[in-house]
Parts: sequence; C-alpha cells; structure tokens
Amino acid sequence: MSAMINQKNIRNFSIVAHIDHGKSTLSDRLIQLTGGLQLREMKEQVLDNMDIERERGITIKAQTVRLEYALNGEQYVLNLIDTPGHVDFAYEVSRSLAACEGALLVVDASQGVEAQTLANVYQAIDADLEILPVLNKIDLPAAEPERIKAQIEEVIGIDASEAIEISAKTGLGIDKVLEAIVARLPAPIEADPNAPLKALLMDAYYDQYLGVVVLVRIIEGTLKKGMRVKMMQTNATYPIDRVGVFCPKITDIDVLGPGEIGFLTASIKEVADALVGDTITEEKRQTKAALPGFKPAQPVVFCGLFPVDAAQFEDLRAAMGKLRLNDASFSYEMETSAALGFGFRCGFLGLLHLEIIQERLTREFNLELIATAPSVVYDIEMKNGDIISLHNPADMPEIMGVENIHEPWIKATILTPDEYLGSIIKLCQDRRGVQKDISYIGTRAMLVYGLPLNEVVFDFYDRLKSISKGYASFDYSMDGYQIGDLVKMQILVNEEPVDALSMLVHRNRAETRGRVMCEKLKELIPQHLFKIPIQAAIGGRIIARETISAMRKDVTAKCYGGDISRKRKLLDKQKEGKKKMRQFGRVEIPQEAFIAALKMEEN
Repeated sequence: MSAMINQKNIRNFSIVAHIDHGKSTLSDRLIQLTGGLQLREMKEQVLDNMDIERERGITIKAQTVRLEYALNGEQYVLNLIDTPGHVDFAYEVSRSLAACEGALLVVDASQGVEAQTLANVYQAIDADLEILPVLNKIDLPAAEPERIKAQIEEVIGIDASEAIEISAKTGLGIDKVLEAIVARLPAPIEADPNAPLKALLMDAYYDQYLGVVVLVRIIEGTLKKGMRVKMMQTNATYPIDRVGVFCPKITDIDVLGPGEIGFLTASIKEVADALVGDTITEEKRQTKAALPGFKPAQPVVFCGLFPVDAAQFEDLRAAMGKLRLNDASFSYEMETSAALGFGFRCGFLGLLHLEIIQERLTREFNLELIATAPSVVYDIEMKNGDIISLHNPADMPEIMGVENIHEPWIKATILTPDEYLGSIIKLCQDRRGVQKDISYIGTRAMLVYGLPLNEVVFDFYDRLKSISKGYASFDYSMDGYQIGDLVKMQILVNEEPVDALSMLVHRNRAETRGRVMCEKLKELIPQHLFKIPIQAAIGGRIIARETISAMRKDVTAKCYGGDISRKRKLLDKQKEGKKKMRQFGRVEIPQEAFIAALKMEEN
C-alpha cells in the first residue's frame, strides 16, 4: 500500500449509539463483510480490546479500522472510528467526530432513542456531520420501526424516512448500510497533498511492543516514515518510525494523504505526551495555525485509593504508573491518611472512569483496594480574594477565612417511561435539583435538571436505575460553578477525627447524612473493652452521636452474699479502669467498616 488514495473515494464515519444498541456488533459485521478479517479470525466485539469492554458491552478507547469496499467498479476506502459512548469520554468523542464527515446513528428498534444517543448525536450535528439513521435489532418481536422513525424525527429533528433497517446480529441489511455510506455520506473536503502537514491527533494508546501508537486524521499535506514532526501544543518533535493503518490488523504503508486516517509510531515515551486534540505538523514546514477545539483533560471526580494490605503500596505505585502510560486523562498523587495509611489521591473524568480504573487495578494487577468516598473539585473563595481548588475535603482551610464555596453543577438529561416520572422528580429534588425542562416523546418523559455534581457522584445513578427498574437513561454535561451553602462534616471515633470519612455536604442535609453515617459505623465497629462514642461534627458542633457500649466482665461473680458495699467497690474500680482505658485505648476500625461506610446507601 504505497499510493495515495483519491480523496473522492474516502468516507470517514463514526457510529453514534446508546450502550447496548448494537454498535460493536455492527462494526463486527462491517469488518466481516468487507473482508477485513477471515471468519476464523473473527470474534465478538473485534474492536474492544479490554476484558472490561467486552463484559460490560462498552467502548472505552477509540479504535479505527480501514475497510476496503468495491461498488459499481469503483474501489472505496471506508474509515470507521469506533468511539466511546459514555459521557465521561465526551471530549475524546468530540475529537473523533472532528475527524469524520458522517455518522451512523444506530437506534434499537425496540427501545428507541435514549439519553446517551441524544447527547452524542447532538455533538455530531454540532460538528456538521451528515447523519445516517440505522434501526438495529429489526428481527426482535418487540421491534417497532415505524414508531421509532417517527420518534427520531420528533426528538432529534432529522429525516428518518429512509432509515436503514438492519439486524447486526444476523447480518440482515448490512450490505445496504455499506451502499448508503458510499452514496449518502460526503467525501473529505479536497485538500492539497503538497501543503505543509496538518493532522489531528484523535487518540493514543500504549502498546508494549510499539510504544505509544498515535491515531491521526490527515487534514492536509502528507505523512511519511522518516519525517520529523512537531506536536503544536507540547512543542515536542519526534522522528516517525512507522506509518500504517488498521485493517483491523496492523498494516504498514509508505504514506498517508489528505482525508486518510491511520496511525504513526515515533519515539514517544508516554501517552501523556500525545494530547488528544493536538495538531501534528512537519518540523521544517509548519502549518500556519493549529486546529481549533483543543482542551486539556480535566479530572472531575477525585477519590483516594489505598491498598488493603500496606505491603502492597509499592505494587500499587507501579500499577498506577503502568495505567497512566495508557490513560493520560487519569491523574494521581501520593496521599497519607491516619486511618488508611499510604495511598494515592486520584483524579478521574467521571464515575464510570473511576470504576473502570479501580476494576483494572484489581484485575490486571491483583490488588485489593479501598476507595474513599468520591468527591468533586470545589473552588474555595477566601476572604483575602484568593481562590483555592479543593480536591480533598480533609484539606479544607479554616472556615474563618472562607468567603464562599463554589461547587460544580451539571445539566442532566433523563429519559424515563411515564410511570416512573414522579419518583424520579422526587429523587432529583431530594438531591437539590432544579427542573429546567420537561417534555414528552410518545409515552416517555424527557427531564432536564440542573444538579450539583456532589449529589450525583454518591449513588445517584444506582438509585435512578433501581427506581425505574433499569428503564431510565441518564446523561449529563458540566454546567459551571455555583455558590453553595456547604459545610465540612467530620466523623469522630473516640473523639479522634477519621480523615478518610470527612466530606463536604450541604448544610440542610448534614444532619441526616451524619446520623446515617454514625448508625452505620455503630453496626460495623466491633465492641471494645471501653465505651466508644461515634460523632458527626461540623466545626466544634456535634450534630449526631451513637455510642458503642463496652464489653463487660462480670467482676461481681466471685461475691457470694455479703454486703452490697463490696460489690459497689468492685464496680467502681472497674469503672475507673474503663475510664483510664478509654483515655489510652486505640479503636481499631476494621477495613470492611470503611468499605461499607463509604458505600453507604441513603435511606
């Protein structure tokens, strides 16, 4: 593969869909039909490399695949970009969409449009992509293609009269999809192959044999092996070792021309050096302006990760280093906690990202971990005018010097069947939500709420799913910061603050949250030989308290009859001993107590 391809015969497209609507299965069928892989090489979800991706049916890293397709005697190159669907990876999705001219909108013919479908399709429309609606799972008895077409037109506002009806599982209608990609999606805009190189860095991942593999879309100019390129955001320069495409097997080629999508490897050591959305140009002949829309990855949710066994700390450090090689959006720094020992404070793009990283550390590196309650980034406005970013509630400055606390808010879109509407509105209001809009799509309601992110990271998604029996779908986008009436709540065990359990909560909800936390810990901490008070406090004010009674030895057992004063004397002596013991005694809080308290379900 050395000659450059005619730009008119290139089609770059991605697939937009909600989780479980058959995006990866459709990708598999397209690869199979165009002969990308032999039948014996096929497996389910070809483009999902990680076990977690396969088990959960989600895509975490963007993948590209080049399909060769012949129609009416013409040879076409179709570049499919398989993007993550989840809101946590919205920025990666926006960069992948910037590399495309069209998108397949895959909707389950039995379930219809979901919240995530909406979020991603609006991103595609904002990027000026041509949208091609595809109705999947048409073979199911519950499929209602005509109703879903009307729903797509009503909700998204695009013409769905010519939507292609397919079943990705059985392969029905896949050939029509390929024909429609060629006929209805536009080719890249003509660009000069002799102009200075301008390429979009779509994504990067770490391969243990090749180093960092960078996925690129060439906008203009050409990319060849041996060329020295410059990353415009980091100003770093690298010699290109290898240029190629995924078919989906790695295939080396001599040159990538305008409109093409492929990969390059250079002597890049870490994925963090290849920033998603960066512009790659030639070192000697640089392009005039970088491509617009670049944003550095910003962690949104923070939590502490600690090894259950302190001896595993070095293993955890090595594991984090390896994961960071492959995921530049995940950040970590060392942290110590009086209760949990040495660990790391980690930053994530969202809750799913946190869950995935935690699961990968447990599975791939055999580590047992405790995660502290997830918190968000607060902006603390001090009385002297300084603004501090607070990642860990334990580091909250003295309240005397604080003017205001600004907390992040999100705009949440929830799609739900009508019968669960009341309980979902109640859930949102309990979480300090502000209703912005409510509309109906057939028998389903679409709610748009403003919610504090602090209330969502706790267990909002789980509660939403259980209230709606799994039918409600949820999607959100960041919506700036607002001043909140927040206070730092500490948990004291035997009058000692437990830093891992401190949290910022809204003043009106502090008492309820504190009471539940104290009750939970009372059940979880075993009895000691002395009385243990468990308190929730805001500053010096105790707002909730539970007491674990002491284990008692019956010191009066040896007294037979006789005067009461003998028994009284023994009991008083025991009482003094308990008092002394409480002064010097240390309360051992078992690890399970931490885990259970942090996973606390709200009543």
